[in-house]
Amino acid sequence: MPPLVFRKGLDLRNEVMPLLAESYHSDLIAAIREDDFKYRSGRLTVHLAHEFGFCYGVDRAVDYAYQTRRRFPDRQVFLTGEIIHNPYVNDQLRRQGVRFLSDPGEAVERLTPPDVVILPAFGATVDMLLQLERRGCTIVDTTCGSVLNVWKNVRRYAQDGLTSVIHGKYWHEETQATASQAHLEGPGHFLIVLDQDEAAIACAYIRGGGDRAAFLDRFARAVSPGFDPDLHLLRVGCANQTTMLSSESLAIGEMFRQAIADRHGADALGTRFQAFDTICSATQDRQNAVAALLDDHALDLMIVIGGYNSSNTCNLARMCAEHVPTYHVANPSCLVSPDRIRHKPVGQKDDVVASGWLPGTGPIRIGLTAGASTPDNLVGELIRTLARFADA
Repeated sequence: MPPLVFRKGLDLRNEVMPLLAESYHSDLIAAIREDDFKYRSGRLTVHLAHEFGFCYGVDRAVDYAYQTRRRFPDRQVFLTGEIIHNPYVNDQLRRQGVRFLSDPGEAVERLTPPDVVILPAFGATVDMLLQLERRGCTIVDTTCGSVLNVWKNVRRYAQDGLTSVIHGKYWHEETQATASQAHLEGPGHFLIVLDQDEAAIACAYIRGGGDRAAFLDRFARAVSPGFDPDLHLLRVGCANQTTMLSSESLAIGEMFRQAIADRHGADALGTRFQAFDTICSATQDRQNAVAALLDDHALDLMIVIGGYNSSNTCNLARMCAEHVPTYHVANPSCLVSPDRIRHKPVGQKDDVVASGWLPGTGPIRIGLTAGASTPDNLVGELIRTLARFADA
C-alpha cells in the first residue's frame, strides 16, 4: 500500500495561526508597512524594501510543518533537512519536537511506517522520495510551486533528449532535487553551472570542443553520472535554482543559446535548444524591490538580514553591494554595538566583525531588506536595535 501523502495542508490552519503569529509576527513591521515602509527615530531613518521576508512558499511550508506537529502529536515527526535556510525558524521547529534527518544521529534507515516525514520547501531528491516510500512513512510535501515548475521543465527536457543546464549551486538542496528529476523520465543528463564564468567554460566547449578530461574534472560534482560533454552538450535546455539572481539566470540562458547557434547554426535552435522562464516570482519581486529602493533613496548603508546559506538573501546582498556599503547579517544579534557588526561580506564564505559601520553623528539613512526565509519578528527586532544604537 502506498504511503499517505499530504500536499495541501492538514486542515488545521486556524488552530496553528496563533502559534505562528506568536513566533513570527511583528506589530512594528505591520506599522512600518502602513507608513509607506519608512521608520523614523531621532536621527535614524530606515527605508524598508516594499517586498521582503517570508514569501508565499516559505509561509506555506512553515504553516504545514506546524499543522503536521499538531495533527500527529503522538508520532515521531521528521524533516528531511532544513525546512528553509533560517536558523531561527529551524530552531523553532525543533522546539516543537520536529527532528531533522540531516542532524547527527538521525538516518532514513531508522524510519518506520508510523513516522511522519515533512519535505521542505526546496523539495527532495527522487532517491529520497523512493526511500521514504519503501519505509512506508506518512509524507507531508511542502515543496514550493515554483520549484515544481522547474522540475516539470527538467523532466520535459529529459523526455525530449536534451541535457538540463541548471544555473545553481550543486550543493544546494533545491538544485540537487531538481537535477534528480532528469533521471525520472529515463537516462536524462544534467550540468550545473554556478555563474557566468562556469557557463562560459561550457559554452566554449560547445563551440569548439576541448579537453574532455579537464572539463569533467572541473565539473566533477556538477554533472550527471556518465556525462560526456562531447555528446551531452549537443542539445540543451536551461533551468535554474529558483533563488538565483534572475538577471544572471537569463544571461546564462542567452549564452547557451548563442553557443548552440554558433556551433550548429541558428536554424538548429528549434531542435537543439530550449529555455523556459523558471524564475521564482517571489525572488524576482524581492530583487525588484531592492533595485527600486536603491534608485529612490540616497542611503548611507544597506542591511540585508537572512541566513548565510540562503541563496536568495546572498543575492540581495550582492545587488546592494554594487551601489552602497552593505552588511549581510544572519540575525539582529549580529549588530553587536554602535561600532561593531558581525556580517558576511559578499562573495566570502565566513562572517567577519567590522568596526565603524554606523555613522556616529548626523542623520543616518539605512536601507533594509530581508531574505524570503526571514520572519517579520527578526526584522522588527533588528530595527529596534538600530534605533537604540543610533540614539546611544
